[in-house]
Amino acid sequence: MRECRRLLSHGSRSFHIASHFLPQPLRESASGLYAFCRIADDLVDLGTDPQGALTELHRRLDLIYASTPENHPVDRVLSQIVIDHQLPRELLNALLEGFEWDASGRTYDSLEAVCDYSARVAGAVGVMMAVLMGVTDPHTLARAADLGVAMQLTNICRDVGEDARAGRLYLPRNLLRGAGIDPDTFLQNPQPGPELTSVIQQLLTEASRRYQLADEGIRQLPKRCRLGIRAARRLYAEIGATVAAGNYDPISKRAVVSRGRKLSILLGLARTPPECPAHLTLPCAAENRFLIDAIPRDEAWLHRNQPRRFAPTASWMLELFMVMAQRDEMAIHAQTTKRD
Repeated sequence: MRECRRLLSHGSRSFHIASHFLPQPLRESASGLYAFCRIADDLVDLGTDPQGALTELHRRLDLIYASTPENHPVDRVLSQIVIDHQLPRELLNALLEGFEWDASGRTYDSLEAVCDYSARVAGAVGVMMAVLMGVTDPHTLARAADLGVAMQLTNICRDVGEDARAGRLYLPRNLLRGAGIDPDTFLQNPQPGPELTSVIQQLLTEASRRYQLADEGIRQLPKRCRLGIRAARRLYAEIGATVAAGNYDPISKRAVVSRGRKLSILLGLARTPPECPAHLTLPCAAENRFLIDAIPRDEAWLHRNQPRRFAPTASWMLELFMVMAQRDEMAIHAQTTKRD
Protein backbone atom coordinates (compact mmCIF):
# COMPACT_ATOMS: atom_id res chain seq x y z
CA MET A 1 0.00 0.00 0.00
CA ARG A 2 2.89 2.38 0.60
CA GLU A 3 3.91 1.95 -3.04
CA CYS A 4 0.33 2.52 -4.22
CA ARG A 5 0.00 5.66 -2.12
CA ARG A 6 3.33 6.92 -3.51
CA LEU A 7 2.16 6.43 -7.09
CA LEU A 8 -1.10 8.25 -6.34
CA SER A 9 0.62 11.17 -4.61
CA HIS A 10 2.93 11.69 -7.59
CA GLY A 11 0.40 10.95 -10.32
CA SER A 12 -2.77 12.97 -9.83
CA ARG A 13 -3.03 16.04 -7.64
CA SER A 14 -6.79 16.31 -7.85
CA PHE A 15 -7.54 12.65 -7.18
CA HIS A 16 -4.94 12.46 -4.40
CA ILE A 17 -6.52 15.41 -2.62
CA ALA A 18 -10.03 14.06 -3.15
CA SER A 19 -9.05 10.63 -1.84
CA HIS A 20 -8.54 12.12 1.63
CA PHE A 21 -12.30 12.59 1.85
CA LEU A 22 -12.93 8.85 1.41
CA PRO A 23 -13.23 6.34 4.25
CA GLN A 24 -9.79 4.83 4.95
CA PRO A 25 -10.39 1.31 3.55
CA LEU A 26 -11.97 2.71 0.39
CA ARG A 27 -9.12 5.20 0.07
CA GLU A 28 -6.68 2.28 0.11
CA SER A 29 -8.67 0.33 -2.49
CA ALA A 30 -8.90 3.44 -4.67
CA SER A 31 -5.13 3.99 -4.30
CA GLY A 32 -4.46 0.39 -5.35
CA LEU A 33 -6.72 0.69 -8.38
CA TYR A 34 -5.14 4.01 -9.39
CA ALA A 35 -1.65 2.55 -8.96
CA PHE A 36 -2.33 -0.27 -11.41
CA CYS A 37 -3.84 2.18 -13.91
CA ARG A 38 -0.77 4.40 -13.51
CA ILE A 39 1.85 1.71 -14.02
CA ALA A 40 -0.12 0.23 -16.93
CA ASP A 41 -0.31 3.61 -18.64
CA ASP A 42 3.39 4.26 -18.08
CA LEU A 43 4.45 0.83 -19.35
CA VAL A 44 2.55 1.38 -22.59
CA ASP A 45 3.18 5.09 -23.00
CA LEU A 46 6.81 5.39 -21.91
CA GLY A 47 8.24 2.04 -22.92
CA THR A 48 9.93 1.08 -26.18
CA ASP A 49 7.54 -1.80 -26.96
CA PRO A 50 3.90 -0.77 -26.32
CA GLN A 51 2.41 -3.95 -27.79
CA GLY A 52 4.75 -6.09 -25.73
CA ALA A 53 3.79 -4.09 -22.64
CA LEU A 54 0.11 -4.73 -23.30
CA THR A 55 0.75 -8.47 -23.67
CA GLU A 56 2.62 -8.40 -20.35
CA LEU A 57 -0.19 -6.48 -18.63
CA HIS A 58 -2.79 -8.99 -19.78
CA ARG A 59 -0.54 -11.77 -18.47
CA ARG A 60 -0.27 -10.02 -15.11
CA LEU A 61 -4.05 -9.65 -14.99
CA ASP A 62 -4.36 -13.39 -15.66
CA LEU A 63 -2.28 -14.03 -12.54
CA ILE A 64 -4.12 -11.41 -10.50
CA TYR A 65 -7.50 -12.94 -11.30
CA ALA A 66 -6.13 -16.39 -10.53
CA SER A 67 -5.17 -15.07 -7.07
CA THR A 68 -1.51 -15.79 -7.84
CA PRO A 69 -0.15 -12.29 -8.53
CA GLU A 70 3.46 -11.56 -9.28
CA ASN A 71 5.57 -10.42 -6.34
CA HIS A 72 4.98 -6.77 -7.20
CA PRO A 73 3.37 -4.42 -4.64
CA VAL A 74 0.71 -3.09 -7.01
CA ASP A 75 -0.21 -6.54 -8.35
CA ARG A 76 -0.56 -7.94 -4.82
CA VAL A 77 -2.79 -5.06 -3.77
CA LEU A 78 -4.96 -5.30 -6.89
CA SER A 79 -5.34 -9.05 -6.37
CA GLN A 80 -6.74 -8.39 -2.89
CA ILE A 81 -9.06 -5.71 -4.30
CA VAL A 82 -10.37 -8.20 -6.86
CA ILE A 83 -11.05 -10.71 -4.07
CA ASP A 84 -12.62 -8.18 -1.69
CA HIS A 85 -14.88 -6.49 -4.24
CA GLN A 86 -15.25 -9.16 -6.95
CA LEU A 87 -14.19 -6.57 -9.49
CA PRO A 88 -15.20 -7.69 -13.01
CA ARG A 89 -12.16 -8.18 -15.21
CA GLU A 90 -14.00 -6.75 -18.25
CA LEU A 91 -13.60 -3.29 -16.71
CA LEU A 92 -9.81 -3.60 -16.53
CA ASN A 93 -9.79 -5.10 -20.02
CA ALA A 94 -11.62 -1.97 -21.21
CA LEU A 95 -8.89 0.20 -19.68
CA LEU A 96 -6.17 -1.78 -21.46
CA GLU A 97 -8.12 -1.54 -24.71
CA GLY A 98 -7.95 2.25 -24.42
CA PHE A 99 -4.19 2.03 -23.90
CA GLU A 100 -3.99 -0.22 -26.95
CA TRP A 101 -5.74 2.48 -28.98
CA ASP A 102 -3.00 4.87 -27.87
CA ALA A 103 -0.28 2.37 -28.79
CA SER A 104 -1.73 1.82 -32.26
CA GLY A 105 -1.95 5.56 -33.00
CA ARG A 106 -5.73 5.53 -33.39
CA THR A 107 -7.25 8.81 -34.57
CA TYR A 108 -10.58 10.31 -33.53
CA ASP A 109 -12.70 11.97 -36.19
CA SER A 110 -15.72 12.90 -34.07
CA LEU A 111 -16.74 13.76 -30.52
CA GLU A 112 -18.47 10.38 -30.36
CA ALA A 113 -15.16 8.66 -31.17
CA VAL A 114 -13.38 10.68 -28.48
CA CYS A 115 -16.07 9.61 -26.02
CA ASP A 116 -15.54 5.97 -27.06
CA TYR A 117 -11.88 6.39 -26.07
CA SER A 118 -12.77 8.26 -22.88
CA ALA A 119 -15.17 5.49 -21.85
CA ARG A 120 -12.27 3.04 -21.85
CA VAL A 121 -9.52 5.04 -20.17
CA ALA A 122 -11.74 6.91 -17.68
CA GLY A 123 -15.37 5.77 -17.77
CA ALA A 124 -14.19 2.28 -16.82
CA VAL A 125 -12.35 3.74 -13.82
CA GLY A 126 -15.51 5.56 -12.73
CA VAL A 127 -17.48 2.31 -12.83
CA MET A 128 -14.71 0.44 -10.98
CA MET A 129 -14.72 3.07 -8.24
CA ALA A 130 -18.49 2.67 -7.90
CA VAL A 131 -18.05 -1.10 -7.61
CA LEU A 132 -15.53 -0.56 -4.80
CA MET A 133 -18.24 1.42 -3.00
CA GLY A 134 -20.70 -1.44 -3.32
CA VAL A 135 -22.89 0.24 -5.95
CA THR A 136 -25.10 -2.16 -7.93
CA ASP A 137 -27.79 0.14 -9.38
CA PRO A 138 -27.32 0.40 -13.19
CA HIS A 139 -28.42 4.06 -13.28
CA THR A 140 -25.86 5.06 -10.65
CA LEU A 141 -23.17 3.06 -12.47
CA ALA A 142 -24.06 4.87 -15.71
CA ARG A 143 -23.61 8.22 -13.99
CA ALA A 144 -20.23 7.04 -12.63
CA ALA A 145 -19.19 6.32 -16.22
CA ASP A 146 -20.39 9.81 -17.23
CA LEU A 147 -18.20 11.30 -14.53
CA GLY A 148 -15.16 9.44 -15.83
CA VAL A 149 -15.80 10.58 -19.40
CA ALA A 150 -16.31 14.18 -18.23
CA MET A 151 -12.96 14.09 -16.43
CA GLN A 152 -11.20 12.69 -19.49
CA LEU A 153 -12.69 15.37 -21.76
CA THR A 154 -11.41 17.94 -19.27
CA ASN A 155 -7.95 16.35 -19.33
CA ILE A 156 -7.95 16.40 -23.13
CA CYS A 157 -8.69 20.13 -23.19
CA ARG A 158 -6.01 20.87 -20.59
CA ASP A 159 -3.34 18.78 -22.35
CA VAL A 160 -3.86 19.90 -25.98
CA GLY A 161 -0.43 21.48 -26.19
CA GLU A 162 1.47 18.68 -24.45
CA ASP A 163 -0.29 16.03 -26.53
CA ALA A 164 0.36 17.83 -29.81
CA ARG A 165 4.05 18.21 -29.03
CA ALA A 166 4.12 14.46 -28.36
CA GLY A 167 2.47 13.82 -31.73
CA ARG A 168 -0.98 13.04 -30.30
CA LEU A 169 -4.33 14.60 -31.02
CA TYR A 170 -7.48 13.82 -29.07
CA LEU A 171 -9.56 16.78 -30.23
CA PRO A 172 -12.18 15.59 -32.76
CA ARG A 173 -10.75 16.08 -36.23
CA ASN A 174 -14.10 16.95 -37.79
CA LEU A 175 -14.56 19.77 -35.28
CA LEU A 176 -11.07 21.06 -36.03
CA ARG A 177 -11.73 21.03 -39.77
CA GLY A 178 -15.10 22.71 -39.23
CA ALA A 179 -13.29 25.49 -37.35
CA GLY A 180 -10.79 25.90 -40.18
CA ILE A 181 -7.90 23.98 -38.60
CA ASP A 182 -6.09 21.25 -40.51
CA PRO A 183 -5.38 18.53 -37.89
CA ASP A 184 -2.04 17.45 -39.36
CA THR A 185 -0.81 21.03 -39.67
CA PHE A 186 -1.92 21.68 -36.10
CA LEU A 187 0.11 18.71 -34.87
CA GLN A 188 3.21 20.12 -36.52
CA ASN A 189 2.71 23.61 -35.11
CA PRO A 190 -0.02 23.89 -32.45
CA GLN A 191 -1.21 27.44 -31.98
CA PRO A 192 -3.94 29.03 -29.84
CA GLY A 193 -6.60 31.16 -31.45
CA PRO A 194 -10.35 31.68 -31.81
CA GLU A 195 -10.67 28.61 -34.04
CA LEU A 196 -9.13 26.36 -31.39
CA THR A 197 -11.23 28.09 -28.73
CA SER A 198 -14.44 27.05 -30.46
CA VAL A 199 -13.38 23.38 -30.48
CA ILE A 200 -12.31 23.36 -26.83
CA GLN A 201 -15.55 25.07 -25.85
CA GLN A 202 -17.55 22.25 -27.43
CA LEU A 203 -15.64 19.59 -25.49
CA LEU A 204 -15.92 21.50 -22.22
CA THR A 205 -19.66 21.98 -22.81
CA GLU A 206 -20.06 18.22 -23.19
CA ALA A 207 -17.94 17.67 -20.08
CA SER A 208 -20.12 20.13 -18.15
CA ARG A 209 -23.27 18.29 -19.21
CA ARG A 210 -21.85 15.03 -17.95
CA TYR A 211 -20.67 16.56 -14.68
CA GLN A 212 -24.25 17.66 -14.09
CA LEU A 213 -25.52 14.15 -14.80
CA ALA A 214 -22.91 12.76 -12.42
CA ASP A 215 -24.10 15.03 -9.61
CA GLU A 216 -27.27 12.97 -9.27
CA GLY A 217 -25.28 9.75 -9.32
CA ILE A 218 -23.02 11.05 -6.54
CA ARG A 219 -26.15 11.67 -4.48
CA GLN A 220 -26.88 7.92 -4.67
CA LEU A 221 -23.48 6.80 -3.35
CA PRO A 222 -23.00 5.60 0.24
CA LYS A 223 -22.99 8.69 2.46
CA ARG A 224 -19.38 8.31 3.55
CA CYS A 225 -18.22 8.20 -0.06
CA ARG A 226 -20.08 11.19 -1.46
CA LEU A 227 -17.74 13.90 -0.21
CA GLY A 228 -14.63 12.36 -1.78
CA ILE A 229 -16.23 11.84 -5.18
CA ARG A 230 -17.82 15.28 -5.09
CA ALA A 231 -14.38 16.72 -4.34
CA ALA A 232 -12.86 14.93 -7.34
CA ARG A 233 -15.73 16.05 -9.56
CA ARG A 234 -15.41 19.71 -8.58
CA LEU A 235 -11.62 19.82 -8.69
CA TYR A 236 -11.60 18.33 -12.19
CA ALA A 237 -14.38 20.62 -13.39
CA GLU A 238 -12.33 23.55 -12.11
CA ILE A 239 -9.50 22.52 -14.44
CA GLY A 240 -11.88 23.18 -17.33
CA ALA A 241 -12.85 26.52 -15.81
CA THR A 242 -9.16 27.39 -15.53
CA VAL A 243 -8.65 26.57 -19.22
CA ALA A 244 -11.53 28.92 -20.03
CA ALA A 245 -10.16 31.65 -17.76
CA GLY A 246 -6.85 31.39 -19.60
CA ASN A 247 -8.49 32.40 -22.89
CA TYR A 248 -8.76 28.76 -23.96
CA ASP A 249 -5.01 28.62 -24.54
CA PRO A 250 -3.70 25.19 -23.45
CA ILE A 251 -0.79 25.58 -25.87
CA SER A 252 1.29 28.28 -24.18
CA LYS A 253 0.77 27.00 -20.63
CA ARG A 254 -0.85 24.15 -18.74
CA ALA A 255 -3.94 25.06 -16.73
CA VAL A 256 -3.27 24.63 -13.01
CA VAL A 257 -5.87 25.22 -10.31
CA SER A 258 -4.37 27.44 -7.60
CA ARG A 259 -4.08 26.25 -4.03
CA GLY A 260 -6.43 29.00 -2.87
CA ARG A 261 -9.06 27.95 -5.38
CA LYS A 262 -8.70 24.31 -4.34
CA LEU A 263 -9.23 25.26 -0.71
CA SER A 264 -12.30 27.29 -1.63
CA ILE A 265 -13.75 24.31 -3.52
CA LEU A 266 -13.05 21.90 -0.67
CA LEU A 267 -14.55 24.21 1.94
CA GLY A 268 -17.71 24.46 -0.18
CA LEU A 269 -18.24 20.72 -0.58
CA ALA A 270 -21.14 20.69 1.86
CA ARG A 271 -23.16 22.74 -0.63
CA THR A 272 -24.84 20.32 -3.00
CA PRO A 273 -26.50 21.16 -6.33
CA PRO A 274 -30.30 21.11 -6.58
CA GLU A 275 -31.75 17.65 -6.97
CA CYS A 276 -32.66 16.55 -10.48
CA PRO A 277 -33.99 12.97 -10.28
CA ALA A 278 -34.58 12.87 -14.04
CA HIS A 279 -30.80 12.97 -14.58
CA LEU A 280 -30.38 9.70 -12.73
CA THR A 281 -32.69 7.70 -14.96
CA LEU A 282 -31.53 9.06 -18.32
CA PRO A 283 -30.40 6.23 -20.63
CA CYS A 284 -26.80 5.17 -20.39
CA ALA A 285 -24.58 6.82 -23.01
CA ALA A 286 -23.96 4.48 -25.94
CA GLU A 287 -20.20 4.39 -25.45
CA ASN A 288 -20.61 3.41 -21.78
CA ARG A 289 -23.19 0.66 -22.25
CA PHE A 290 -20.63 -2.16 -22.48
CA LEU A 291 -19.21 -1.12 -19.11
CA ILE A 292 -22.59 -1.40 -17.39
CA ASP A 293 -23.29 -4.68 -19.17
CA ALA A 294 -20.05 -6.06 -17.67
CA ILE A 295 -21.50 -5.84 -14.16
CA PRO A 296 -22.96 -9.19 -13.00
CA ARG A 297 -26.65 -9.17 -12.16
CA ASP A 298 -26.81 -12.51 -10.33
CA GLU A 299 -27.86 -12.56 -6.68
CA ALA A 300 -24.49 -13.79 -5.44
CA TRP A 301 -22.68 -10.76 -6.84
CA LEU A 302 -25.38 -8.26 -5.95
CA HIS A 303 -25.33 -9.41 -2.33
CA ARG A 304 -21.60 -10.03 -2.04
CA ASN A 305 -19.93 -9.17 1.24
CA GLN A 306 -18.11 -5.87 1.20
CA PRO A 307 -15.10 -5.05 3.39
CA ARG A 308 -15.91 -2.96 6.46
CA ARG A 309 -15.67 0.79 5.98
CA PHE A 310 -14.90 3.37 8.60
CA ALA A 311 -15.20 7.13 8.78
CA PRO A 312 -11.97 9.10 8.33
CA THR A 313 -10.17 10.20 11.50
CA ALA A 314 -10.11 13.78 12.70
CA SER A 315 -6.53 14.18 11.46
CA TRP A 316 -7.45 13.91 7.81
CA MET A 317 -7.90 17.67 7.27
CA LEU A 318 -4.44 18.45 8.63
CA GLU A 319 -2.98 15.69 6.46
CA LEU A 320 -4.83 17.05 3.44
CA PHE A 321 -3.45 20.58 3.87
CA MET A 322 0.06 19.19 4.33
CA VAL A 323 -0.28 17.22 1.10
CA MET A 324 -1.51 20.28 -0.78
CA ALA A 325 1.35 22.41 0.53
CA GLN A 326 3.89 19.73 -0.41
CA ARG A 327 2.49 19.41 -3.93
CA ASP A 328 2.61 23.19 -4.41
CA GLU A 329 6.25 23.26 -3.30
CA MET A 330 7.06 20.43 -5.75
CA ALA A 331 5.31 22.28 -8.59
CA ILE A 332 7.18 25.53 -7.85
CA HIS A 333 10.49 23.64 -7.70
CA ALA A 334 9.75 21.90 -11.02
CA GLN A 335 8.89 25.20 -12.73
CA THR A 336 12.06 26.84 -11.34
CA THR A 337 14.22 23.92 -12.47
CA LYS A 338 12.66 24.04 -15.94
CA ARG A 339 13.37 27.77 -16.26
CA ASP A 340 16.96 27.24 -15.10
